[in-house]
Amino acid sequence: MANQKIDITKSSGEKVRFSIDKLQKSLRLSGANETTVQEIVKSVQDELYPGISTREIHNRAFALLKKRKSVYASKYKLKKAIYELGPTGFPFERFLSGILHYSGYRTKVGEVLQGTCVSHEIDVLAIKNGTLNIIECKFHSEDGLNCNVKVPLYINSRYHDVKIPLEAKKDKDFEDTLGWVVTNTRFTADALQYGKCMGLYLLSWDYPEGDGLKDRIDRLGLYPITVSTLLSNREKDFLLERDIVLCRQLLKDSFYLDHLGVSNGRKERILGEMKSLCVM
Repeated sequence: MANQKIDITKSSGEKVRFSIDKLQKSLRLSGANETTVQEIVKSVQDELYPGISTREIHNRAFALLKKRKSVYASKYKLKKAIYELGPTGFPFERFLSGILHYSGYRTKVGEVLQGTCVSHEIDVLAIKNGTLNIIECKFHSEDGLNCNVKVPLYINSRYHDVKIPLEAKKDKDFEDTLGWVVTNTRFTADALQYGKCMGLYLLSWDYPEGDGLKDRIDRLGLYPITVSTLLSNREKDFLLERDIVLCRQLLKDSFYLDHLGVSNGRKERILGEMKSLCVM
């Protein structure tokens, strides 16, 4: 039933209206065909009840997708998979660096730069088209924690402390600098207003519209290994500890699966899942 909405409870406890249209859109973005989408939506609708949580709805849709094809389920759980890069946030910085690398940037992670007042460890440095992008990440390991105005306020001060010494360098290999604020969740209205006013580049799960994190991941086929429905949590942790953050990296360095003692048959299935996810 198009445009149907139901009262539900978000994981944060907030009461909202859930849109069936949005569920359909998410299922389509997983790559599932229209017949599969409509079958899953009908199954989920038959089990809806007032007060059901968004998490429960998505868990049910995920389980049904997984029965159809694991790669669909992997793509569907992308947002949750990003949260699973935590809790430290360092894998998320590696993940962002990977996205930028495959977008034509030269990147470095965790570089220490001397500012006018103090030194700063910068999450990601990325150069492209003569601009040095100084990127700070705000990672959240659970839903409902958005970035308020304090985040770009703090990051803007760090950016300006390192900007003057950087631009004064005689041997620099860039012409301009740009400060970035990146989050895996969303920015509040005040955070967006302040960031834009200060000339910062803001990147979140769905901002800028059409070019947010989710859009870039889907467009480039750069999924984190945490989307896998075939790898165990222990195996994912093992790979993340070795800076294997992208499915594409595991395809290249598949010997890590041998270190994990994965059988040949299971290894073939895992690598098949990785290949399917990397198709753009």
